[in-house]
Amino acid sequence: MLPRLIFFGSVAFSFVAWGIVTVQYIWPKLRSLDRTEALRPLLILHIFRFFGMVFLVTGVVSPDLPASFANPTAYGDLAAAILALLALMTISSGAGSFFTWIFNLWGTFDLLNAFYQGNHAGLQAGQLGATYIIPTIIVPLLLITHGLVFRILLQRQHQPATLESRHFA
Repeated sequence: MLPRLIFFGSVAFSFVAWGIVTVQYIWPKLRSLDRTEALRPLLILHIFRFFGMVFLVTGVVSPDLPASFANPTAYGDLAAAILALLALMTISSGAGSFFTWIFNLWGTFDLLNAFYQGNHAGLQAGQLGATYIIPTIIVPLLLITHGLVFRILLQRQHQPATLESRHFA
């Protein structure tokens, strides 16, 4: 029971820590940018989701890691990375918003599904091996940034106010 409690405590604490970083540093910077420029760093971060393929590498993970967790998680992350790259490559075009929506919906579903599959498969923290850091440190950041992408996409398209564009009474 203690390893499971430590695992879930680590995930929860990571959400708190990344939430603080997001509120203090990430969101203030992104909200000052126009939509395209605000989305770029978030999409670039998610291109690194190819790293989820390590769930398929025995030796990095335990040979006992359930395939019902490892396979959909690894390939779902790879698909999210490809969609993030496609969204980034098209972000300045009319198709960019469409691909960003597709990426963000898929990527969010993929992460939530990984938590579900891990719980459903009876995943034990020790089976993750060196990949323990992914769900405890990286996934909370990725979920928070998916929230930011949704927020940016749902905002009206606008340019940030600059000194030249402000009207003084």
